[in-house]
Amino acid sequence: MAAEKGSAFLLKIGNGASPLVYATVAGMRTTQLSVNGEAVNVTSKDSGGWRELLSGAGIRSVSVAASGIFTGSSAEARIKTNALAGAIDDYELSFESGERMRGRFLVTRLDYSGDYNGERNYALSLESSGQVTSL
Repeated sequence: MAAEKGSAFLLKIGNGASPLVYATVAGMRTTQLSVNGEAVNVTSKDSGGWRELLSGAGIRSVSVAASGIFTGSSAEARIKTNALAGAIDDYELSFESGERMRGRFLVTRLDYSGDYNGERNYALSLESSGQVTSL
């Protein structure tokens, strides 16, 4: 697998229309993706002293964290609206290789910050709601 540029790891948000059109959230400087899985332990006396896990069981989720410079884009405004409303929306993550992941996410955190004579920054966290698919 070849190395990929971090700048090509993009967060996009759907426009709510049918068919969905995704817009890149502008100003992103860092983006992080975590795939989480909760194991179901099925260890018994017959396990020979080794832990055994049940394949395909448990709860899976995807978490996304990102931060960047506020540009006032329509995608950023939609994220802010979703955060204030507690609304779940469609998001897409795209990578330099062409791989994409899509799913519905809830904005669980949205922070704004800025210094005197500096740019306005933001950081956000998303948590998946339902299945996230790899395209």
